[in-house]
This record gives sequence, structure tokens and C-alpha cells, in this order.
Amino acid sequence: MNSQRNMARKSKDQHMNTPGFINGFSRMTREEQAHILQKINNNTEFTSLLELFRIQDPALQERFESFSENTISNFHLPYGIAPNFLIDGQLFHIPMVIEESSVVAAAARSARFWYSRGGFQTQRISTEKTGQIHFSFSGGHPLLEQHFPAIRACLLKAAAPLEEGMKKRGGGITGIQLQAGNPETPGLEQIRVSFQTADAMGANFINSCLETMAQALQAFAGSHSDLRASHYEPVMAILSNYTPDSRVHMKVQCSVDQLNDVYPGMDGQTFARRFHRAVEVACHDPFRATTHNKGIMNGSDAVVLATGNDFRATEAAAHAYAARNGQYRSLSKCHLHQGMFTYELELPLSVGSIGGLTRLHPLARLSLDILGNPNAKQLMKIIAAAGMANNFGAIRSLVTEGIQKGHMKLHLDNILSQLNAGKEEAIKAKKHFHNHNVSHQAVKTFLNELRS
Repeated sequence: MNSQRNMARKSKDQHMNTPGFINGFSRMTREEQAHILQKINNNTEFTSLLELFRIQDPALQERFESFSENTISNFHLPYGIAPNFLIDGQLFHIPMVIEESSVVAAAARSARFWYSRGGFQTQRISTEKTGQIHFSFSGGHPLLEQHFPAIRACLLKAAAPLEEGMKKRGGGITGIQLQAGNPETPGLEQIRVSFQTADAMGANFINSCLETMAQALQAFAGSHSDLRASHYEPVMAILSNYTPDSRVHMKVQCSVDQLNDVYPGMDGQTFARRFHRAVEVACHDPFRATTHNKGIMNGSDAVVLATGNDFRATEAAAHAYAARNGQYRSLSKCHLHQGMFTYELELPLSVGSIGGLTRLHPLARLSLDILGNPNAKQLMKIIAAAGMANNFGAIRSLVTEGIQKGHMKLHLDNILSQLNAGKEEAIKAKKHFHNHNVSHQAVKTFLNELRS
């Protein structure tokens, strides 16, 4: 045993002596952290660049630093607005946080197009979320089933004090089920708990309830002789970010004739047919479906970020839902029937308009103010509409002029910045590339010719 300890200590000491290894980074002051990183990276501009992006208001900077750990500066992303979204008859101007060119422009263009055609319409919405209690049990599933009515009552009683506040807001625990055993994991059992969390995303509430219930389950198993005789061991209690029962279903619809002005020189029938075929490809080809759904999440994630919600959770849920039937498919569908064009999106979402960063982050709070302080259901609709608009815009480009023409024109500013173009050079470049294809090499060549 002593030899094992000595080997572990020796390994740790060797690790700490590796060049560049930082010991005790979290205990350093911000200035010390920056200094040691500057020294390791041999970058004399390191500290000044970090300071450039820090907030000058000390109290506000301190709030930002409380959001995460080892914070040495802030990372800025563009904050834009996609105006004129008509959603269920209500007008919204949607804040979006994203660094990719053309996303906000595509969303705004699609919103304007559908504004005069009825806008985005919600068909269904649900908000139930799920948590899981996993445990090992050697006594067999039938024995658990026999005790489960009493187990359910025990778990509800344990969680009752935690539920009080949520119940006052219209939420709480809505169901507890013992899941059938999985033959791939023999001896592992699961209790699934359903929740309503009102206008909060509810992760902390759900996890607190689950951990309390897991403790109560362990105590229950220890107090019943037939359960105690079997091996019981807790594994984990945690919410699931897969939310198939918390989702929004939206559509846009118009007559095919109303698509005649989508693209110059292309009639509505041709556009509708090409659009429909493009969505069919995404429904059956996972390679295309992945990029197709990424286009949806371009718009949705940008609103999730702008409102201080968890975009990693919404991404994970969306992609799991896209593969729910055993093959990864498009989250959206297109229908052509009796002269009508219908485009639909079904998107799982777990977001909140209260709690978390939604009120702590000043711009997240501003975003919600711009949106009229929506409740969670309204926010789900807005997020889904932004994703749908961006996806419509992307497919519109794909089946008409191609994706690169518009994207690269919007990317022109980035290229000019990379090539250190001056103000007058940028004006001349934008005028030139209004009627010419944009590429990094083409812009570089144009500037070189201009400068010579």
C-alpha cells in the first residue's frame, strides 16, 4: 500500500515539474493568472488584450466573473436584431447573439417574407421535463414493481418541501414511473420523474428534487427486509436534457402562387418543388440532415444565447430528437397539397424566462425586455420561429442562387478586416463586389491592384 502511495506521489510530482504546468491556478489573483499565462505563451500583448475586453465598471465585471471560474477577461460576440417576426399574430423584433455571417440577415429576410403571408403559427406546445434516478438492484424488477406504490408515495413525501414554491407558480412533480429493465444493463434500474417548471428552465429545482428522492429511496430500501436482502446501490440522480415532452411545433403556410416572388426568374411552382425535394433529402440522408438541422440551430441558439439560456442543452435535445426513430433526420418537414405550401418545424426546447442568467446578465435581461418579457411558452415559440426562419432562408438560397453568393457578400467585411483595408478601400471593394463573386483571394487581389 505504501509503495502505491509513493508511486502516485512520484507521478504527481513529475506531472507538476512538466514545463508549463500550472499549480494552484484557481488560488491566484487575476493579475497573477494573466502574468503566468503571458510568460508561458511569451506574448507581450497578452495582458493588455485581456484588459481591453474587461468591463470598466468594477461591479459589473465582478458579476460577470461570478458566472464561471478562473475568469481572466470576457469574450465578446455580436448582438444583433432580426426584426418583424409575426408569431401567432404578435410582432417581435428578436435579439440574436452569433458570430456567423448571414444568420441574422437570413432570419430577418425570412421574417419579412412571411410577415405578409400569415407569419409563424404555433400548432402545439408542451413543457414537461424529465429527471432520472438510476440505481443497482439485484432483487429483480418484479420485486420493485411490488413495492412501487409505496416507493412513489415515499418519494413524493420527501420532495414535498422542495415543491412548495414551484407549485405556487403552477409547476411541480407531475409523475413518477418505474422504467422497465434494460437487458443491455442487467441489474440497473431507473425511476423516471416528470416535472413542470413554470417559467423557469428548472435544472436546479429538478436536480434538488431528484437527489432528495434518491436519498429517500435508499432509506426505503434499507427499511424493508425483502429489499434489504438484495444488493441496492445508488448510481446517480440527474435531470435529462432530452425533452421530447417539452417541445414546440410551428408552421408557415401560403399558396404556391404566393411564392412567385421568392426569387427573380423562378415561378412559385418551381421554387416549391425544389424546396420540397431539398427537405426530402434532409429527411432521409443523415449527412444532409446534420447540416440542415445545424441551420435551424443557427437561429435558435442565437436567441437562446441572447436570453441567457443554455444552448448546449437545446442542441443536445434537438439532435437526440432528430434521431429518435433510429436514424438522424431533418427536424423540419415540407408539404405540397392542393396548391398549398406548408413548412413545419418540431423542436424540443427547455428554456426559462426567469432564473439563471436571464436576469443576472444585463444583455439577457435587455433581450427579454425587447421581447416584451415573454413567459417560457412564448419564449419557446420565439426561439423556434428564429430557427425556422433561418432554415427557410438557407434552403431558399440553396435551391436558387446557391449558399455562397449571399454568405460571402456578408462575409466581405470580415475579409476586408483581415486584410487591413482602410475606409476608402472598403467602400471601393464593396462597390466592386456588388456584381462580382466574393472570395478571400479575389478580395486580396482587388486590394493589391488598388494599392499598386
